[in-house]
Amino acid sequence: MAMGGPRSQGLLDVGDGNQMYWECRGNSAGRTVVLVHGGPGSGRSRTAYKAFDHNVFQVASFDQRGCGGSVPSAADPGTDMSVNTTKHLLADMEALRRHLGVQRWLLYGGSWASTLILAYAQRYPAHVEGIILVGVTMTRPREIDWLYRGLRLLLPQQWERFRAGLPESLRDGNLVDGYRQLMDDPDPEVRANAAREWCAWEDAAIAHETQGSPGQYSAKLGEQRLAFVRICTHYFAHHAWLRDDELLRGAHLLAEIPGILIHGRLDLSAPLLTAWELARAWPRAELIVVEDAGHTGSPAMKTAVMDAITRFTAGDLFKR
Repeated sequence: MAMGGPRSQGLLDVGDGNQMYWECRGNSAGRTVVLVHGGPGSGRSRTAYKAFDHNVFQVASFDQRGCGGSVPSAADPGTDMSVNTTKHLLADMEALRRHLGVQRWLLYGGSWASTLILAYAQRYPAHVEGIILVGVTMTRPREIDWLYRGLRLLLPQQWERFRAGLPESLRDGNLVDGYRQLMDDPDPEVRANAAREWCAWEDAAIAHETQGSPGQYSAKLGEQRLAFVRICTHYFAHHAWLRDDELLRGAHLLAEIPGILIHGRLDLSAPLLTAWELARAWPRAELIVVEDAGHTGSPAMKTAVMDAITRFTAGDLFKR
């Protein structure tokens, strides 16, 4: 089947004045995989759909609230972020499933998407056929603290610049919440400067990933960057509104769901421990560690992802 533009697309009214952009490609009568994007706030991938056989799968993707083609955009300081939480995104995913008339689907995504997928699957396990996670996160307080404070042990100069991006009154407190406050500032210059410094720090954490995509955060421009950083800081300042270890403690709810976890050994942003802990707690999960990959991948990680998709396509993971 040719891979042109979307076969169907639209804006789904999900309430609270929000409309969620979605699109589908591939076989409308086939199995459905939903591509969940990271960030939070990065917007849907423009290439991930190509990894799936469009003769076998209906490939659905969507932009989470506030980013991409969804409206309103979080780049607008007037956009109400109180109705942009993990709970809202889970309800949006379920609304999309019902809108598409899908009973069960395969969930695929990486980084922040791991957190959202795990939360969705634990809430709606009957609607999940299987899960592929790349670069596993659970957005726990210690994970956020590592990325935005603990990592200064390895990147002291870059972290000091990150800290200096805040006014002095905010530098000794919670840096993530400090940046959240700046992204809510009515002054466009304050927001633009904060977004630039946030992305510079994110890029510092992946600068060593020469086989992946170093520099990808600062490559975001204009409203895309503003929306991304505003959503990131909003979610991470609140630890995604999840109780500490909530998703790890809830892993038993995934007992009937097969999963493949793919993680880079060199991932500084999201160290391997999180994926390892999840694999131990999830009865049907398999952990694949890619030795030369960081958070943004490598050719070997791409091969591991394609192998995982092939196994789900062939159906061997559903045999007990």
